Amino acid sequence: METPLELAFRNVESSDEIKALVAQKVRHLETFYDGITSCHVFISAPHKSQQKGDLYEVTIEVRVPGDELVVRHNQKDAPEHEHMPVAIRDAFAAMTRKVKRWKDKVGGDVKVHDGPLQGRVVEIYHDAGYGQIIATDHRLVYFHENSVVDGSFRDLQPRDTVELVVQSDESEIGPQASTVRKISALRYDPKARPA
Repeated sequence: METPLELAFRNVESSDEIKALVAQKVRHLETFYDGITSCHVFISAPHKSQQKGDLYEVTIEVRVPGDELVVRHNQKDAPEHEHMPVAIRDAFAAMTRKVKRWKDKVGGDVKVHDGPLQGRVVEIYHDAGYGQIIATDHRLVYFHENSVVDGSFRDLQPRDTVELVVQSDESEIGPQASTVRKISALRYDPKARPA
């Protein structure tokens, strides 16, 4: 990298162990694309909960030629993020996927995935008529009750799995779903044999 790694903490005690882990994750990220010019990592613990403890939030900003890639990893429904190394691992895994997609796009190797985008409802406000979904591509997507098809908005609950179509034009509040459809969660069947 042209610029040294910048690491900042908010409401969190820094430690040599965490600094070494982040540096190792950045080196690993550079194995996928060696043209990264800078990387900024912010670790914070803003949420205090009597039941769950601190849920760490990790934001990574990576600058590549002509672009900036950002991951804000703050899944409130992931209790394993009470452990800072796990939150860091998950955020860097998301950034690795983002860097690979960016590299494929710039190189002309954009892959088309079969099937619609999926996600999980993370917040829903039945009285106000809207909610938010964390999509499998790690975007936080807003949806309105009018976007729900093949079912009722009132039937949706946090952690429900859904398929969604995201509008191509982002609004001032970020990405929005034009269609949301509840689907059943995948279940592991040990008796099932691959075809």
